[in-house]
Amino acid sequence: MRRLLKRLGNPERSLPPVIHVAGTNGKGSVIAIMQSILESARYRVQAYTSPHLVNFSERIRLANGPISNSALTDVMIECENANSNLPITFFEITTAAAFLAFSRSPADILLLEVGLGGRLDATNVIEKPCLTVITPIGLDHEQFLGHSLSSIAAEKAAILKKGVPAIIGRQPPAATRTLVNHAQGVGVQPLRHSQRGPWQGRWSARSKGSDMIIRIEDWTAKLPSPSLKGHHQIDNAGVAIASLKQLSDFNISLNSISSGLTKVDWPARLQRINRGALRTILPNDAELWLDGGHNPAAANAISQWCATRQEAPPYRPLVLIIGMLQTKALLDFLSPLAAVTTLLCAVPIQGENAALSTSTIISGARTVGINAHRARSVPTALRYIAKHFTSPRVLICGSLYLAGAVLEANTDKNLRTK
Repeated sequence: MRRLLKRLGNPERSLPPVIHVAGTNGKGSVIAIMQSILESARYRVQAYTSPHLVNFSERIRLANGPISNSALTDVMIECENANSNLPITFFEITTAAAFLAFSRSPADILLLEVGLGGRLDATNVIEKPCLTVITPIGLDHEQFLGHSLSSIAAEKAAILKKGVPAIIGRQPPAATRTLVNHAQGVGVQPLRHSQRGPWQGRWSARSKGSDMIIRIEDWTAKLPSPSLKGHHQIDNAGVAIASLKQLSDFNISLNSISSGLTKVDWPARLQRINRGALRTILPNDAELWLDGGHNPAAANAISQWCATRQEAPPYRPLVLIIGMLQTKALLDFLSPLAAVTTLLCAVPIQGENAALSTSTIISGARTVGINAHRARSVPTALRYIAKHFTSPRVLICGSLYLAGAVLEANTDKNLRTK
């Protein structure tokens, strides 16, 4: 990355102030919440996230929206020419292209998501971000980051920089110890999540009815809950607000925070699908939801949300439609969902060679006690569900790649005849 960026004139040194975000779960949601609040405060916001769901341009958001196809083509060609066919990964060269695009487009701030880990990530060439943020850490990408929470946390902690404020989300104890030790090692006293005082250097967030209560050291506020569904989004909103409160050069009012929380848009995160080609396959009184969660922590969040939904009348049987990649821990993902699931429909992820076979998913489901059915596609699964269930709650999950395919298929007006 440094070699290529030098050839490009070091665009990473000409960016607006950068908030650098690492973690296992919630990175995208935290960035989406920060973006919504900052835009409510009238700031021009750029954002770099991954992966995309439908179009690659989703990854590179300029202050006026996703990068255009023509602008993306131009910076990609420029990076390819500068790289001169030397070895480079897809994420590295697209990150370099994003830095070029961001450096040439006016903005007040850039929200930068780590791709994988932190220490060796392509985004970690930013020498002096204005903030570093680490969202909850769990077991994921273990083949690259290690098989313990402390080793994974050490990789992600490497985005912390001397003299740069650090905000840490709710963590397992092993991850907390690693993150705090690393922060102190670079001379930073992090602002970290806590459920009780003393409050110096701590923040907390909790739900209260339809609102949330956030405390950041000696500052407390009652705010609307974020528009994103799921109790875990309260913590994500807490991370976002705690981070933005550290921006001394930005004027973000309580009204801007409240307004931003109610307007967050982040697809495939417990997203309800109320219309479209896939929705029409189910009966009118069914519910259809989509989530890109694919690791144990995501499964726990989904399970908690499902349990809460099922407590409220009328009762709806929960049917999962799941496709997953071979790199994910299938049984660890399915186990938290077993208690709330009536049936699992296993589907392939079209075009993904690394996808788990439906036979493997069915075997895993039965191992954890979930009744399972094989379907050749999401539409086929939905037709099966419509035939065998009354008023179901259907949740498609297991992979962001599957979620992207679902969002694209939902716009296909000819789908019912396929």
